[in-house]
Amino acid sequence: MLRVLYLVHDLSDPAVRRRVLMLQAGGAEVVLAGFRRGENRLADIEGIAPVELGATKDAQFAQRLLAVVGASMSLGRRLGGMARPDVILARNLEMLALAGRAAAQFGGAVPVAYECLDVHRLLLRKDAIGRALRAAESHFGRRAKLLVTSSPAFVEHYFKPLSGIRAPTHLLENQVLELDRNDAGPPARTRSEGQPWRIGWFGAIRCRKSLALLSEFTRRMDGRFEVVLRGRPARSEFDDFDGLVAREPFIRFEGPYRNPEDLAGIYAEVDFAWAIDFFEEGQNSHWLLPNRLYEGCRHGALPIVLSGTETARLAGERGVAVTLDDARLETLIARFSAFDDSAYRALHAHLVALGPRPWIVDRADCAAFVQRLAALRQPGVQPVAHPIPSLVTNKVDCHDR
Repeated sequence: MLRVLYLVHDLSDPAVRRRVLMLQAGGAEVVLAGFRRGENRLADIEGIAPVELGATKDAQFAQRLLAVVGASMSLGRRLGGMARPDVILARNLEMLALAGRAAAQFGGAVPVAYECLDVHRLLLRKDAIGRALRAAESHFGRRAKLLVTSSPAFVEHYFKPLSGIRAPTHLLENQVLELDRNDAGPPARTRSEGQPWRIGWFGAIRCRKSLALLSEFTRRMDGRFEVVLRGRPARSEFDDFDGLVAREPFIRFEGPYRNPEDLAGIYAEVDFAWAIDFFEEGQNSHWLLPNRLYEGCRHGALPIVLSGTETARLAGERGVAVTLDDARLETLIARFSAFDDSAYRALHAHLVALGPRPWIVDRADCAAFVQRLAALRQPGVQPVAHPIPSLVTNKVDCHDR
């Protein structure tokens, strides 16, 4: 059985839990180590007691850097007595910085895979700070045998032209983890006359511009549209998240949820999935393929996307997008003022006809990913670089904001 040491930046991140479940389903034994983010509870992952390396704070890069330095000094003690892993999977740059030190604890020959599902804005700066961070990524990533990322646009716009990472690339999209085979697509939707349209914004809620835009939009539409928020608000990005939501008559926040267990239920309550992100606008937000795109499509909520983004490209190619030409309030109002039940039914029927396969990762995909990692440990064998697959087929060796 492949033994994976998974180093993570935030133990309570739902995406971390999903990745651990995926590794376990693929047949790997997982040891989880990482930082606790603020007051967030540790990830609830059955059968795993995480090794806590310290606490970090959201949006405080300097504090996170100091935490990494502190963790590197105590890593030997924290990992002492642990069985030697076959592979180290390091999520994000700060954990890549710890991966080499962790490998040294076990004799230095443990291969490292670098998992980067977002490109932080600091890495894209053209000044000395950006150059220093890219140099650090190149330095710490020199031993990486595999780069795991979630969007081909990250490779095209960052890893090829700017990053010093030269490892083979493995595309692992943010698809829904669905271990029990279910070939049924989302059920047909019916709406009562006069019922408001509902937009679901689920997952990492970190975009002030989206909240402001949706607030103005729902007020102008005078109750014909409502917005339901669920997930984990990045409170550091809002002056007063709870107060902002409380003052909006057509927006409500309904707390966290379990992924993937609660997805079918929460998406069944909405008609659309907000798949637009202005956080790090023009960079990461244009390149990412967010969880909510796959989750919404798997469970029957049509994605609202912004033209020119990677999200719009994928959703448009599959014929399921409600696309905005730009991010102006007037554009959003005009797009939905002309939207009626017949337009919705036509798009939704096409979504249902696609079935679940484009949006999910199953046990076979999990096993394929674990095999990909297992190949890194074979003496004298270097992993073969795979080309970025077509977004139409959307399948690679396997899956994974």
